[in-house]
Amino acid sequence: MNANFPTVTIDVILDRHSAKEVLTAILHSILFHRLFGTVKPQTFEVFDVTMPGVSDSEMEQLVTEKVDIFWKGIESGANKRGQMIVTFSEKKAKKSWFQVYVGEEEVPWEQWIVNAEMRQPKSEDRQEFNANLASTLLKALNVMLTHTSSERGRTAVPLITNATGISPFPIKIAVKVGGVELG
Repeated sequence: MNANFPTVTIDVILDRHSAKEVLTAILHSILFHRLFGTVKPQTFEVFDVTMPGVSDSEMEQLVTEKVDIFWKGIESGANKRGQMIVTFSEKKAKKSWFQVYVGEEEVPWEQWIVNAEMRQPKSEDRQEFNANLASTLLKALNVMLTHTSSERGRTAVPLITNATGISPFPIKIAVKVGGVELG
């Protein structure tokens, strides 16, 4: 894989009660920081952590669909680890050997990898587990803010030449459980 673009990794340990809610909030926060159209904001309250999100039916549907695929993948197998990979690309002219234009290709300019592991804390450990998860979410937000405002994060963004819609760039969210891409 071409590693010439920034990759940002967020590690999170989840439990059955909060997995969908936490993953939804994390994905929305990434999108919030990386969509360049007119974004209608919304917030997600997860373990007393307020996370920004995008109020857009298409993005909400995409996130819900991918979180559900992840959940089903984790629930159906023995594997309790997975990834949600958000890739932002730009469309570039694809040329053949003789510099002949042969359509467009999507070239990634940034990738976010959310490594998620499912655990089932004992009831007496629940408070500590939730506190750790809240801390993880605050760290994840800090990573998002630090990266997107950094020189590397800003220069990764290609020139915006087509400003229609909520994102001038193609967005893909891949779901992997046990190293296998799902859905």
